Amino acid sequence: MAELAVPAIRDWDYPRGTASVLLMHRFAEERGVSLPGVPVEELRAPDRQLDARQELAVVRALLSTVGSGDDVALSLGCRYRVTTFGIFGFACISSPTMRDAMVFALRYLDLSFTFCVPHVELDSAGLRLVLDDSRVPDDVARFLALRDLSAICTVMRDLLPEISWESLEFRFPSSSFADAYRTAFGLAPVFGAAEHRATLDPELLDLPLPQANEQTVALCAAQCDALVARRRRRSGVPQLVRERLVRLGGADAGMAEIARQLTLSTRTLRRRLTEAGTGYRQLLDEVRQTLAEEMLDTGVLSVDDVALRLGYAEASSFIYAFKRWTGTTPAAYARRNR
Repeated sequence: MAELAVPAIRDWDYPRGTASVLLMHRFAEERGVSLPGVPVEELRAPDRQLDARQELAVVRALLSTVGSGDDVALSLGCRYRVTTFGIFGFACISSPTMRDAMVFALRYLDLSFTFCVPHVELDSAGLRLVLDDSRVPDDVARFLALRDLSAICTVMRDLLPEISWESLEFRFPSSSFADAYRTAFGLAPVFGAAEHRATLDPELLDLPLPQANEQTVALCAAQCDALVARRRRRSGVPQLVRERLVRLGGADAGMAEIARQLTLSTRTLRRRLTEAGTGYRQLLDEVRQTLAEEMLDTGVLSVDDVALRLGYAEASSFIYAFKRWTGTTPAAYARRNR
């Protein structure tokens, strides 16, 4: 068994554009719901970049307001079209064949919005797309596996309308939303499998794409290279801030102190974080949420203990913040994960 190409990323925590979050905001608004987070006006800025955890927070808000059913995840996934991905999507649709488009997509996967990492395997038995959600948080894993695979399927149909899946398997238990699965994938899946997997006829790989243009795809590839380099360069400072906040156990040392540790002025640190699409308070919230979930998962510490360790003066402040992050209280989260 050989991979068609090695995915550019092995984890969901990479910087990304705003198109996916904007799409989720529109999806929620159509259902009469307004999602919290970065204001929509700011998300529309052409060069705005988000941290993956910011998108994850929007996903969680969507689940707690619109719903977490399979039908919601599949309907959302089908809203991701090739045009959603900007220059990355334009490169894929301009590729000579489906094989070329798949290889390009895997090599520039960090220009997508996926949380589950796709692996495309090809051997004498056929062509398989395996979705790895092993690093996705448990509370959103099923939803994101469905969203990501239905999005992949929708984009592949944009590239080659006649494409169809031969089989489809999911690791999780069965669902009551059979019609939603048929709408998204064109067939009923098997549940309780060993992995999330879809199979395709390997002959599809060498079919020419209707909008193929080698000059266009070469131009798009150069622009994708520049975009990836720019995003990676911007993501450096937020990661350094996260690391220092983790070392402090989630305590709020203040932006001035973190800037001092990084040998930057407070103004420069604020500007660097803004350029990366985030801010000090957002990073502090991310670190605190991660540490809080880890401590609550142990089942040893009380809510008051966790609040104290994270630097909250009162447990009530921690409870309010945790509910804002996850849509549930720390006590309910702890009970659900026991």
